[in-house]
Parts: sequence; structure tokens; C-alpha cells
Amino acid sequence: MKYIITLSFILSLSCGMLSACSKSKSASSAETNPQMKETDTLENSSDTSANISDSLKNKKALIVYLSRTNNTKAIAEIIQQKTGGKLVALELVTPYPENYKKIVDQVANENSTGYLPPLKTKIDHIGQYDLIFLGFPTWGMQLPPPMKSFLKDNDLSGKTIIPFNSNAGYGIGSTFDTVKEMAPNSTVLEGYSTKGGIERDGVLLVIKDKKAVEVSTQVQSWLQKLKLIK
Repeated sequence: MKYIITLSFILSLSCGMLSACSKSKSASSAETNPQMKETDTLENSSDTSANISDSLKNKKALIVYLSRTNNTKAIAEIIQQKTGGKLVALELVTPYPENYKKIVDQVANENSTGYLPPLKTKIDHIGQYDLIFLGFPTWGMQLPPPMKSFLKDNDLSGKTIIPFNSNAGYGIGSTFDTVKEMAPNSTVLEGYSTKGGIERDGVLLVIKDKKAVEVSTQVQSWLQKLKLIK
């Protein structure tokens, strides 16, 4: 399966928006805990440590994600299990509305005006991390405003950025390109993308059970291709 899904056609905002990644009061709220602080790094199993390649062993990885229907969160957790990186969920100062139509309208306005919503999530000593995994849904065929806020607020110069995405089936849109544009002094590696939920149709978390096993296999191959794990 291809890791980067190419955009086959442009859809309207309400179709491509809020594809597959978050269910929260802040673009990613109820995903971890109400405070949405940095989640504690899970203890690396001996198997995970053994599978990490030499290129990752001496580096620290950070996994930052925005998720609304929990699909991007599911991918982030799979990456964490395989790399031992630290998980951080983005939380907004003023959470997005839970109503789908309202958030579609709000994000459309943010995209048209260039407004970047302030983040409540702050990452101390981000300079200590060598690899930054960035996970997000496709909203309106664009990078979600909160992820743009993260890229604007944090100097990732010299870092290696690795994007990953879930969407409603319409692809990554301009998301990966925007990451490259907003982090011109970083090295952006090949990203991963898969189909997640379709909040517009009431389809929320789908990366579970059999689908979660499938995605885990894909992520494994993707990370191996990037030479981050064996």
C-alpha cells in the first residue's frame, strides 16, 4: 500500500474537512485527558528497544498529534510503541465546538483569514528532540490551523520532521506541503497516510480491531523504509 495518498480531486470544505483525526473539545480534546498535557512516555519494551535501528538509538523522538475522532491518536500510539517516542496531544486555549457544522465553519474562517488559534499545549525544551513526528487529520484539504500554530510557535530548525495523517478518504490535500513550507530549515521525510473516520457521516474511530492491525503493519513497513526501525 502506498504511504502517501495522492489527492485525486478537490472536494468542498464540508466533505474534506474534519476527516479523521480528533474528538475533543480542543481540536484534540477528549483523546487523552481533560487537561491534555504531555502524556507520559510509555515504557519501552525490550522488543521495541531491540527493533530500533542504529539511526534512532542515539536520538530522541517526539510525537505531536492533533486528533478529533481518535484515528490520528491511534496512529500516534502505534508509532510510540514502535519507536519509544514521547506522545503529546495538542490542546487549544479555546477549544473548538463539538458540533460538526460549527467547527467546519470556524476552521473555514481561520483558513481564509490566516488566523492561527493559540495553543494551550506547551512543550518544554523541545530542542532536546531530534525527530518530530507530526500527526493530523486533513481538514478542508488543508493542514489544520492548530498544527500551523504549532509549527509557527516552535523553532524546528535542524530537526527531522516526519508527518503522518488520517483522512476521510480524500487524501492528504496540501497538508504535507504546508509542513515543508512552514519548516524550511528542517528535513521533512516521507509521510504516512491512511483512511480514518468520516465525522460528517457519524463514522468516528475506525482504526481499531482488524483495521488497527492493518495500520500497524503499514506503519511498521513505513518506519523500516525510513530506517528508523529494523
